[in-house]
Amino acid sequence: MCDVSCWMSNVSSIIAGTRVECLLLLTFEKLLIANRGEIACRVSYNFQVIKTCKKMGIKTVAIHSDVDSSAVHVKMADEAVCVGPAPTSKSYLNMDAIMEAIKKTRAQAVHPGYGFLSENKEFARRLASEGVTFVGPDTHAIQAMGDKIESKLLAKNAKVNTIPGFDGVVKDADEAVRIAREIGYPVMIKASAGGGGKGMRIAWNDEETREGFRFSSQEAASSFGDDRLLIEKFIDNPRHMKSRFVLADKHDNALRNQKVVEEAPSTFLDPETRRAMGEQAVALAKAVKYSSAGTVEFLVDTKKNFYFLEMNTRLQVEHPITECITGLDLVQEMIRVAKGYPLRHKQADIPINGWAVECRVYAEDPYKSFGLPSIGRLSRYQEPLHVSNVRVDSGIQEGSDISIYYDPMISKLITYGSDRAEALQRMEEALDNYVIRGVTHNIALLREVIIHPRFVQGDVSTKFLPDVYPDGFKGHKLTDLEKRELLAIATSLYMAEQLRSQQFLGSPRISLAKLDLNNWELSIQLGDGTYSVTVSNNGSTFSVEVDGMKLNVTSEWNLASPLLSVTIDGTQRTIQCLSRDAAGNISIQFLGTVVSEGQEICVIEAMKMQNSMIAAKTGKVKAVHCKAGETVGEGDLLIELE
Repeated sequence: MCDVSCWMSNVSSIIAGTRVECLLLLTFEKLLIANRGEIACRVSYNFQVIKTCKKMGIKTVAIHSDVDSSAVHVKMADEAVCVGPAPTSKSYLNMDAIMEAIKKTRAQAVHPGYGFLSENKEFARRLASEGVTFVGPDTHAIQAMGDKIESKLLAKNAKVNTIPGFDGVVKDADEAVRIAREIGYPVMIKASAGGGGKGMRIAWNDEETREGFRFSSQEAASSFGDDRLLIEKFIDNPRHMKSRFVLADKHDNALRNQKVVEEAPSTFLDPETRRAMGEQAVALAKAVKYSSAGTVEFLVDTKKNFYFLEMNTRLQVEHPITECITGLDLVQEMIRVAKGYPLRHKQADIPINGWAVECRVYAEDPYKSFGLPSIGRLSRYQEPLHVSNVRVDSGIQEGSDISIYYDPMISKLITYGSDRAEALQRMEEALDNYVIRGVTHNIALLREVIIHPRFVQGDVSTKFLPDVYPDGFKGHKLTDLEKRELLAIATSLYMAEQLRSQQFLGSPRISLAKLDLNNWELSIQLGDGTYSVTVSNNGSTFSVEVDGMKLNVTSEWNLASPLLSVTIDGTQRTIQCLSRDAAGNISIQFLGTVVSEGQEICVIEAMKMQNSMIAAKTGKVKAVHCKAGETVGEGDLLIELE
């Protein structure tokens, strides 16, 4: 029941008289992807970069909830099966429904992606009992390394550095407080079975510990179907969050690669620390006879002491940056390993080439707690694939809905360069060229982070955002020159619109009042200031004088395009025309930030993450206007105090 695929692993030129070596691999005939969104698309068929299953000749089966019936991953797969209603517990975490889908489609293997059931040992066990291959580690490794409590004990036995803390399961809030006091504040409360920031809270006192226990257990149950928690010492202001990518087969071979948050390689690690981390990661993987792709994560303090944090027994969210600098297709390697083949590469074959940066683009409002989830329909969506060395892993398209039921990630935006400076420059360009309409998104925040002097210098810690933006993110602060550039661009856009309105089918309209087509004097309002500008036109170039400075603005002035590339005295800028009303008012995005008299109104909803509201003053509850489980919108009256 297997296809025979021919892979050109070592292809030499026949014309040159050398042998063409063809490695015949027995692959799976059909693979079910137990996930949704961008990772399901990545495994099934990525339009831009890697077409793993299609390339390997494997048919794919998508599962979906009822609200995801028209999702991109469903359309891309060869077959699709609905596994339940929208709530994850009734669909993507519904093992019975997924097992039934496997039987119905006769899938021979299952790739779990990340999240959902990707680290669930019971799911892997049930697959094994049915003779279905789990594209991931075996149940022993999932149990040993996927559970943070057990993995920490195993790491200690394998001589891996670990963070001080309580190694058992925390029973209730009272026990959480007692343990936190014994460890000493601050402490980290986190889900034993999870990852990705879900079910994780920092507590600095008893009250925050009780609150953190409640919220973390709820998030853990919602996201992973397991509400167990552990508590350990929180290392305040760690220098970096590090992780070591591990790829191991069933023949005791293992490879590793180092990542820093979402860029690779590290700006902080020296060769000795990098080697030591890698050795501990491989030792841990071999200790549990790990096979497949996984990530051993470490926390590093300012003195370069590193501590084992957890092991993700699955494909990592930020795996694209590893693929960019190593040239490996990790999903393909996972499928090969699951079939029993040895790794095709040795550690010496995996050099670090260039630099890669990944930004997670979310449907979130960065001006509210650095990212309050947003819902809506993507009325316009255009990925910046025309920018060189850009990869976009997404599971949406124009017209897709960002719903309240799932993580609001739009895509993973990855850029690559020969060095870090080039990769960051590409990322800045890609963010400027990313068109997203219909939902609030975090591109403005992402852009500000990657151009911030601290980030550019590599001075990054897990407290970067609160340190740099202690009062919250406020958008890009224009310099005097950037303010003049914005005024010049706005003036030029206005005049281009006016000149176009005087044309009809390429000919001048009949005008009762003859206008001077060469020079204009305008009054422009920006923020609280009003500026007088003088503008003249010569073909596609407008000369704008503002505050005594003359700027020449050149563009094709395609006012129908959402993107507009303009050159200001030799400096290229990409702006976005967000909206235009009947009165001719134009809302534009400049340097990542929206510039208009009013911000777009979007309905904000919470997704997965538990958000607490604190009363601004002491009072008595007068009335409650909502019920548990109801969907609420931004500005809705929830509770009245008196």
